[in-house]
Amino acid sequence: MRPTDVGPVHEGPSDERPEPTRRRRRPGPFTLLALPGLTVVVGFAAFMAATGRLSSAWPDDSDAHTTTAGSAATDRVDASYVPWLRAAARTCTLLKPSVLAAQIDRRSHWNTDPATLSGAVGIAGFTESQWRTWGKDSDGNGKSSPRDPVDAIMALARQDCALAEDVTGLRTRGTVSGDLLDLTLAAYTVGTDSVTRAGNVPSAARTYLADVKKLSARYRTFDREDDTNPGSGRASGVLALPVTTLVISSPFGSRKHPLTGVTKLHTGVDFAAPRNAPVSAARQGRVVFAGMTKAYGNRVVIDHGTLGGRRLETTYSHMSSLLVGAGQSVETGAALGFVGSTGLSTGPHLHFEVLVDGAYTDPMPWLAVAH
Repeated sequence: MRPTDVGPVHEGPSDERPEPTRRRRRPGPFTLLALPGLTVVVGFAAFMAATGRLSSAWPDDSDAHTTTAGSAATDRVDASYVPWLRAAARTCTLLKPSVLAAQIDRRSHWNTDPATLSGAVGIAGFTESQWRTWGKDSDGNGKSSPRDPVDAIMALARQDCALAEDVTGLRTRGTVSGDLLDLTLAAYTVGTDSVTRAGNVPSAARTYLADVKKLSARYRTFDREDDTNPGSGRASGVLALPVTTLVISSPFGSRKHPLTGVTKLHTGVDFAAPRNAPVSAARQGRVVFAGMTKAYGNRVVIDHGTLGGRRLETTYSHMSSLLVGAGQSVETGAALGFVGSTGLSTGPHLHFEVLVDGAYTDPMPWLAVAH
């Protein structure tokens, strides 16, 4: 039975009077005056939010969950990839390691084989046709693959830089306007043609840009490599020589290991020296590890604390014997052990590493005398 406005029907005797019908309460004068204005305000706010013009007045609740996400994000990245992110960013002046890392994080969360339905594979999500254009064997392992993180990182930088060149030309000709990085990222996600038609960042690309910018803030520690350049005056000369002579037998960078045959990042510098030549601390600090390892042989790791807001560590490997133990404080020049050939080594030498914020970097700019 459909409800009516006359109230319930009673089936009692005819002499019983039905309950009086409830009258609807009419709106008061305040409601009549305020309701139209409130409707206009709410409608205007909804329009502004829908068009993206009320971002500061309507904060995104997701921001509350990202304040402590920085360390969790960087923890996803293998430390050996950080030098490659930096090398990739040098492909063109526009890029920063943090931007590349953010693009990869958004694409795959650094999952080396994300499940996709589009045929895109690897951490950067390249399709087969895209890989034919951008893919190369960047780490020299004899195979070019989008599933190889190093190859993918370098290919992503090549693609970004090519897009940057395209949109730079468009902006120079006045076809488009806007921030160059924003235009490049927009071209990456929706295509250069869409950017051209829009004349700026298309609305379809704004979510991607916002996500990448938010994620890149979590990877800003990866951008600090420039501070270690000798010309910056911050890194040059802060470390003393770990051995008396600097005869470099293998520099920092990609190489094929002489024993394993695997091509990957050589995370330090090898200094050739006579067996049992003294090895000394490059800077005062605390020994956090001292012992025998399978690959590095006798190895010492020293934490030097923070320098310019960044954590600095040095390592000394393949020594014949050690003179220090974990937990011991050492001064610059303190004896740590002697040059040897323990672990995976072909002859007496010191493998010396410098880590900044946990990432390997070229030790040479940090030494008091760089050759």
